[in-house]
Amino acid sequence: MKRILYIPFDQLNAGYGVLAKADPQSDLIVLVESKRMVEEGGWHKVRLYFLVSSALHFAQELRNAGFTVSYIQAATTIDGLKQIQGDYPGLPILTAEPSSHRLFNQLKEFGVEYVENDFFLTSRSLFTLWAQKQKSFLMENFYRAQRLRLGILVDNGAPVGGQWNFDKENRLPPPKNYTYPPYLVHEVDAIDQEVADRFGIAPATTWATTRAGALRQLEYFLENHFEFFGPYEDAMTTENWALHHSLLSPYINNGLLHPSEVVDAALRRFERGDIPIAGAEGFIRQIIGWREYINGIYWHFGDHFKERNDMGATRKLLPLFTDSGKTQMNCLKHVVGEIEERAWTHHIPRLMVLSNLALLTGVNPQEFLQWMREQFIDATDWVMVPNVIGMGMHADSGEMMTKPYVSGGSYISKMSNYCKGCAYDPKKRVGEDACPFTTLYWNFLIEHRPEFSKNHRMAQQLAGIDRLSDVPELQVRARQVLDGLDRGEI
Repeated sequence: MKRILYIPFDQLNAGYGVLAKADPQSDLIVLVESKRMVEEGGWHKVRLYFLVSSALHFAQELRNAGFTVSYIQAATTIDGLKQIQGDYPGLPILTAEPSSHRLFNQLKEFGVEYVENDFFLTSRSLFTLWAQKQKSFLMENFYRAQRLRLGILVDNGAPVGGQWNFDKENRLPPPKNYTYPPYLVHEVDAIDQEVADRFGIAPATTWATTRAGALRQLEYFLENHFEFFGPYEDAMTTENWALHHSLLSPYINNGLLHPSEVVDAALRRFERGDIPIAGAEGFIRQIIGWREYINGIYWHFGDHFKERNDMGATRKLLPLFTDSGKTQMNCLKHVVGEIEERAWTHHIPRLMVLSNLALLTGVNPQEFLQWMREQFIDATDWVMVPNVIGMGMHADSGEMMTKPYVSGGSYISKMSNYCKGCAYDPKKRVGEDACPFTTLYWNFLIEHRPEFSKNHRMAQQLAGIDRLSDVPELQVRARQVLDGLDRGEI
């Protein structure tokens, strides 16, 4: 052996990263399962099952391809690499650039050599070139530049369909009397069962743990859901936990799928002529726009961005986030229940239910960030830090997003069926049956009016305060709601 190639658990692809030019005759492949990853903290067991089983399957596939593979369990990643160095002294260790600041710095200090991380369509240096030319970091500007650079859904420099963004056409509430396609159930093998037994759960058949399974999920989405993805991408319903979402983010984020092949497959399916441009554009924007933008922002803002708490939020994590039985709010009970069961819910519940409540109640952003990182199957540091600190919690004074994403119960009522049969009325802001979201939304605007008064995007929302006739009663009710949420009784 001439080299040690270290493969993090989010680079499970033989065609990219340090494996792209690997040689079975001279390269030793090493994966390290750190005790910190699987034992420390409150990691969701479905998340651990997915990560570990996917890594073990990948290691086996590399062995089948003729590679020598060492799968090491150690206290930390560095301890695992020290162990392999003891067995193979003097060999250089190479890896693709890690996806978190912490691991990047640790491995660099340890002397690991880096090749460029090509698990994204935009390199970190290319994003920096774009960011340095911007007065503000608008995702839409980045996305349009991506479309042109990559030649996706453009014709002679103009957007296919006549406009760059069809987001306004993709905001329908959940359909009524609707039959969704059945969920795709993934097969379980001996590795899956062994890992599931280790973590004390049943195998999570919602999620594939092999590249073959990930490819089946991609094909299933394109044939059964792609046509209807766009209109209902923001909808929420108790009738179906996935709606028409692709469920591909875990596989793109751990390397089993590469974003380029997902986009290429979507474009080929769109070219058959029966997928609306609004849906095709919306799906592709999530990958080449939002996903690439979030990763770029993570590296551009640096390691200290995760510590931002510019609003001075100090409330402890609410009990309902860790126990869906600690709330009477249908929306939270349902969304947190989904996470408890399968470590996933789609982007609108994440933003407009979970993050919205955390922001309105003043939960400490670092506590909320840690909970989000631990609970979601597709969570990584680069994903969660910008999405939570910048977008969800507005803890960066608007450096990333120009306004806080807050709403009352009316938005949830419009975009879901959660309010049906709930103990709280989204139309009421005072009284014992007032929706906590509605009460807290107005209380949030009142409390933070001075700091948002110069933000033109908040002008309409702040102007609504002057039309309220019950501000004293509202503020009393807000204190009752906050106390009740702290006790797990609202």
